[in-house]
Amino acid sequence: QVQLVESGGGSVQTGGSLSLSCAASTIPYGSVCMAWFRQAPGKEREGVASIESDGTTTYADSAKGRFTISEDNAKNILYLELNSLKTEDTGVYSCALGSGRKCGLFDPAYLHWGQGAQVTVSS
Repeated sequence: QVQLVESGGGSVQTGGSLSLSCAASTIPYGSVCMAWFRQAPGKEREGVASIESDGTTTYADSAKGRFTISEDNAKNILYLELNSLKTEDTGVYSCALGSGRKCGLFDPAYLHWGQGAQVTVSS
């Protein structure tokens, strides 16, 4: 049984930065992958960044070079640092946990989801 809780959402201006955190109540034994997804109004949910059990990371083209995913395994916390924010980054950001050697940004690979945190970027 896994519960994920995001925090750190808020409103910032373009060019600004924001840091998101995701706390997991427990981490299943075995290979685990985690990721951040986002969904803008009227749009489908899209993968932003992921990290595999071996530490390998994957970023969406829109996020690469601006966002950084990391984790603190001892504290069961997943982070996403968002820099050089644009208005199109606005949306609800959710963390997710899956199981497998390779999950990447493949939505169906993730079975546990947080409630989401709103990120609003204004000009």
